[in-house]
Amino acid sequence: MQTVVITQSNYIPWRGYFAMLAKADELILLETVQYTRRDWRNRNTIKTPSGLQWLTIPVDVKGKYFQAIDETRIANADWAEHHIRSIETNYRRAAQFEKVAPWLFDLLRKAAAFQLLTEVNGFLLAEISRWLGLTMQLRRCTDVLPRAELMSMAPTDRLLNLCSAAGATRYVSGPAAKDYMELEKFDRAGIEVSWMDYSGFPEYPQAWGPFESHVSIVDLLLNCGEASRDYLRADV
Repeated sequence: MQTVVITQSNYIPWRGYFAMLAKADELILLETVQYTRRDWRNRNTIKTPSGLQWLTIPVDVKGKYFQAIDETRIANADWAEHHIRSIETNYRRAAQFEKVAPWLFDLLRKAAAFQLLTEVNGFLLAEISRWLGLTMQLRRCTDVLPRAELMSMAPTDRLLNLCSAAGATRYVSGPAAKDYMELEKFDRAGIEVSWMDYSGFPEYPQAWGPFESHVSIVDLLLNCGEASRDYLRADV
């Protein structure tokens, strides 16, 4: 069975994102679709003593409402140092900070050299996945099919054609896609569709008040270190 996940890239996403990647033989980043503002593409949250705090990569969006994710440029290269300071301030007492932070901060500084948001996200997703022991292949949608073809397709056709080109026998999707996917097209193509279930993830040791499940993966990494891999499963 060849299991494919197709999704837009997020900036240092929550563990549920990586739990979905753990099911994949191949991840295809769908980056020719429209960049959505105030979304997870360029930002995520960390936990602090005063509540959740956004870490946001500044991007150039003025007058570019219809730009694609892979056309979105970073507006200020200093973002990584700001994020590192925020993470250090709020996680320096985390159990695995001394072991994980040097690696994590080095990644963020390397990511800051990229000019496109898709490059930052793709780099960080690949490196964090590797650290978590995930073995899926990562490609962008334009590595699989021509950009012009992708942009002319309807949403379900785009997903189906990417799956077919990647040799998929199973497609794993987040549950939000149930609202628009035409499942009968996948049935006719002989591709099974499975839906992620994000319930049942165990809590892990976490500072600052009640447990928050949907914060960035950096929260899990800095609190749990190598044990983070165990918390990607709902059957721990």
